[in-house]
Formats: sequence, structure tokens, C-alpha cells
Amino acid sequence: MSAPQDGTDRKPNRLATEASPYLLQHAYNPVEWFPWGEEALAEAKRRDVPILLSIGYSACHWCHVMERESFESDAIAKVMNEHFVCIKVDREERPDLDQIYQLVVQLMGRSGGWPLTVFLTPEQKPFFAGTYFPPADRYGMPGFPKILAALAEAYRERRGEIDEQAMELTRAIAEVGRGESNATYAPSPELLERVSAVLMNRFDDTHGGFGSKPKFPNTMPLEVLLRRGVLEEEGVARDAVRLALESMRQGGIWDHLGGGFHRYSTDERWLVPHFEKMLYDNALLLRAYVDGYRVFGEPLFRSTARELALWVDREMTDPNGGYYASQDADSAGDDGVAEEGKFFVWNPNGVREALGDDELAAKAALLYFGVTRDGNFDEHGRVTFMTVLHENRPIAAVAAQLLDTPVEEVRAAVARAKKRLFEVREQRPKPFRDEKLLTSWGALMIGAMAEAGAALQEPAMIASAERALSFIESKLLRWSEDRTKATAQRLAKGEVVKGPGFLDDHAYLANAALDLYEVTGEPSRVALARALVERMIDAFWEEGEGFFFTPKDGETLITRAKDPYDNAVPSGASMACRALLRLGALVDAKYTDMGEKELLRLAPAAVANPMGYGQTLCELDRLVRGSVDIVLVGPRDDVRTKALANAAFARWLPNRTVAWLDASNEASRAACTLLAEGKEPKSTPVAYVCRGRTCSLPVATPDELRELLA
Repeated sequence: MSAPQDGTDRKPNRLATEASPYLLQHAYNPVEWFPWGEEALAEAKRRDVPILLSIGYSACHWCHVMERESFESDAIAKVMNEHFVCIKVDREERPDLDQIYQLVVQLMGRSGGWPLTVFLTPEQKPFFAGTYFPPADRYGMPGFPKILAALAEAYRERRGEIDEQAMELTRAIAEVGRGESNATYAPSPELLERVSAVLMNRFDDTHGGFGSKPKFPNTMPLEVLLRRGVLEEEGVARDAVRLALESMRQGGIWDHLGGGFHRYSTDERWLVPHFEKMLYDNALLLRAYVDGYRVFGEPLFRSTARELALWVDREMTDPNGGYYASQDADSAGDDGVAEEGKFFVWNPNGVREALGDDELAAKAALLYFGVTRDGNFDEHGRVTFMTVLHENRPIAAVAAQLLDTPVEEVRAAVARAKKRLFEVREQRPKPFRDEKLLTSWGALMIGAMAEAGAALQEPAMIASAERALSFIESKLLRWSEDRTKATAQRLAKGEVVKGPGFLDDHAYLANAALDLYEVTGEPSRVALARALVERMIDAFWEEGEGFFFTPKDGETLITRAKDPYDNAVPSGASMACRALLRLGALVDAKYTDMGEKELLRLAPAAVANPMGYGQTLCELDRLVRGSVDIVLVGPRDDVRTKALANAAFARWLPNRTVAWLDASNEASRAACTLLAEGKEPKSTPVAYVCRGRTCSLPVATPDELRELLA
């Protein structure tokens, strides 16, 4: 925790003893913040005043803005302290609270987001909500002090109306949060055709992606379109995915010097981002670009995946192997005050100074990255004359503009410029990094790293995934006495561990373990996935109800939320189904039966809202189409077995299971009991390709396996 930045001698508030970097950022606010807990809730009841609940996260730009404008203001803090019990929550620690109270904003007809500002009765029932509020009337919004005064007065003078509003919103949250539809739909072979038509109606044919601005990567709907385009040979959907991947990579949402994707674009062209980098976005996009490379053979997609993985290794990996949560959007400016994007943007003089005597590199970089005197970065109405780097024109066009300088010379000059600009940028004050290690987000990156390493034949990526999983196993798992169930904790920060975890922690981690099993053949990964799924069923499944987001023995909130919708990450329910279907293919059909039950429950809502249920639709496609099961029979350290595995991973097979059967290893057989049936070792390693439990004859060469998979 650092002292206040404004030179005051303020004393720390109750957040000073918390582990969360986000909460610690508010530890010197004059607001008398409480962390969420019994003390705060009891205080609201004792004083009979409403709760002001503020939810955000450390990399959130607008959270920082609202802090500077309102929470550091003595005058505004005085009003908050006098009329409310003020609670700060890190949404990454408590996604259950965030999930419930985000619905309030949406039910009131506004867009959700962070900072989330919700006003509750002392019984935790919401009666008003919004996101960012300015300190005075602007942006078409009332000022925060005006909101505070009006709500405090309403709570005192019109308590009956407040209580009635709170009851109605609480009932609506419970209903909407289930994410289920009264309609009926039986999954059928026309599933992808039907939902892809809806998605294409929202697709931006000019710039790629969905909608206009702001524009998010939306990787789950993109995978739905990729399945439609490749598996069903529909060219429009296939081309749409390619356009989206190309456009994001060319735009400023991609960090052209350091690698990694920023959170989202403020415009429809992917040009100017909000600059925070989130681990989960980059995990999902790493998979998307690896899949794009396998489908399209585009070298740019391969290099994007490699550079993204290098960024994770350089910036986002803990010395013990875990993956950090995020990097901030803001960094210190010349006056020491944090500014959005300061670390990332350039002007022409800065580029020329960095490149010194390399005149060709300077000229090429200015043209290639589109760095101009006027710039393109307008920070909230303030012209900065700075440029967000982007691929302004292809290398060939740059070469033509430089008096027909040979293309390869220009390519080399741009490469030199990137290297030097990166080195110079590294000397700038860096954005803050949130070094929480979250089980769910880390698991997303573990699975993506494993898949990317196998597809691109990059052992370092696989090794990174293995280290990260080992970290989680040692730090964030709690095993039952008989070792049949494993409870995932939510996060670690230093020596502090918080938990237990939620549905997404268990479901994501089970899938990550299965990803590493498929890549390496290590049978203990299946045992881990099975133990996580057994705990997941025990804690989160209710017969006739399906999966809930919070465990049965968790804290009692105003409703027990489900997790059916994709947000920035896949829904916990859909990923639970994914783990169940995968384990059902390997070891026990009971898991398939349970996954099918949940998917059939979610199917009507998913078909009605493909943007919100992309991952569910992918799992429904697996249910409808069936999986392609590849069984590798032979020692897993045999180069011939590995060659067969490489052939399998080189092809994009979204509904795939890879099983490794080593006859000399009983654990290997136990990890794929169902797929091992009838497959005995041969004189050389072989592979079988099975569809619907009907298997091919064994093949012994990568070429033969590629032919079968085609």
C-alpha cells in the first residue's frame, strides 16, 4: 500500500489491511470505505442508512477517473460518509456480487460496466444503480453529489417507495439471473445455420467484429461463425472470422511493440483502445489466433500468437509460474499524474529521437504506424497530438511511398524500428500490474498456452502452461481426504489465499487440466479434472435446476445466481458442460448425461440470444455433431507417438478429444477407459480416429492420420 499521492497526511481507512490491489488503491480516500463483510452490513442496519456499493477492478480506467474526481474529494466524501455505509468490492475477488448487481443497471435500462455504483437497503436489496458518475453535471449525466443528495433524501422521506422498488428489483434479478427461456428448442443439425444468421446480422462487414462502438473482441461468437464456416463450408461466415482477426491485429487494440491485446476499442475500426490488458482477453484471443492460423494458414496469425505468448511470459508470469490478472490503462505522465495510454502513444518527434541516425527506420515507422503531427488519440475530448500505433498501410505501400525502396529493406527497417521503439518505451513509467493470481483466468491461459504450444510446436508454451497448473495445484487446491474431490480456491495474492472458488474456477480449471492431458498425455491431468468436476457437481449442481455460480455452502446473498451468459469470459455453465462432455468421452458416460441435461436446459435461450451464449452454442454443436476422438497408442515419449500427436494438433478440430494409451502404464489406461477399449499395442505407435464409438483401422504415419482427419 502506498501513501496518498496528493501530499496530504490522510490516515488509511479500513481497506488498508486488504490484499486486493484495487482495494488498496482506495485505502487513503477520505471515504470511510468498508470491505464487503458482516461489519459493514451490520453498520448499515445499526445506522439505518443505505449502502453505497462501489465495484471495480485495478486496471479499470473509469474506476480511476471516478476515484480522482469523487472519492478523493473531501466534500463528496463527507456526503458519502454522512448518509451511507460505503463498501468497496474488487469484482475479480467477488464475481458473485458483481454478477448480481450488474443486473440492476441493466434492469434500469442502462449498460452495465465498471465502476459499478449500486445503492442498497441495509438488507442488501438494490434500489438504484449506475456506473460512472461525474463530479458535476456533464456527459448528459447528473453529477454524483446530486445523485447522493437525492437518494439520501428519498431514503429518509419516501422509505416505502424505496423498499417497494428494492423488492421489485430483487425479484427481477432472481428471475433474469437464471438465464433460461420459456421457449422450447431441441438441438438439431440446423443449429449453426440458424444462430449464424443472427450473428451475421450484427457483424460489421467493413471493419470486422460485432456492432459499432465500443467494440469488443467477442471471441465466443466468432468461434460459432468459424464452426459454421469450416465445418459446414459456409464461406460468408468463414470470411467474417478472417476479417475480424485481421482487423484486430492491424488496429491499435493490438500492442504492436510489446504484444498482447488491449481490452476493447473505443471506435468501430479497432483503432483507439482502452489500454488495459486483461489476462482473460488474451487467453481467449491466443486460442482464436491459433485456430485462425490452423484454418487459414495465415502467417500473421501465427506470429500474433507467438508474440502474445511472449508478452505473457515477459510481463504476466509470476516467478512461481502463475499468471497475473491485468495491466492498467493508466501510467504516470510528466507531472506524475496518471494518464490513460501514456505508456503506449507516440508523436513524430518521439519516434525520430528513438531511432536516431536510422533515417530509413524512422521514415518507414512513421508511415507504417500512421504517426502524424495531429495524432489519433483524443483523451475524453482533450486533443493529445499523440498516435496509437496501428498498421496504417501494408509494408509494400510504405515501400512504394519511400521512392520504391525495396520491400525487404522496408520490412527490415520496420523490424528495427519496432525493436528500438520497444526498448525506448520500456524506459517509461510502466502501467500498474495487478499481481493477483486468479484460478479461473489463469486456467483460461493455461489451456490456451497448451493448445497453442501443441498447434505451433512451441514446447516453451506447453512448459509455461505446465508450470502455471503446478502453481495452482500447490497453492490453490484443497483435496478431500479420499482424494476424489478437489476444491479450487478463488485467488492468491502474495501469501494470502481467498476462497473457495466459484463455478468458473472449477469448470475452467478442469478444462485446462484436460487441455494439458491432450497435449502431453500425462494421465494425472485427467484425475485432476475428474476431482474438480466431482466437487463441481457436489457444490454447484442442483437436480432439476442445473448449475449455480455459487456453492451450496457459500455466503447467503439476495439470490443464488447462475452463470449462463457469456460476458468477457465464457459462462461457467457452458464451461462446466464442456468439461462434462470431455470427461464423458474419456472415462464415464455419466458425465455426458449431466452435460446434456444442462445444455438442453440452456438451448432455447442460447438460440434466442447467440451473442450472449456463444460458448453454450459451441458445446451444443459438440452434442449435435459428436466428437472426433483421436486415440494415440504407444509410449508418450516415443518420437513416433509425438509425430502422430503433432499431426492431430496441426488441424483445427473443435469437437476433438485426444487420448494417449500406453499399455505399459495402468494410469494411462485409466485416464481414457472408454476410448481404450479394444485398442491393443502394436509393434509401432499407431493412431485411431473414432466417431460415435466407431473407430478407424490403426494408422502409423502422420500422413495417414492427416488423411483420416481431413
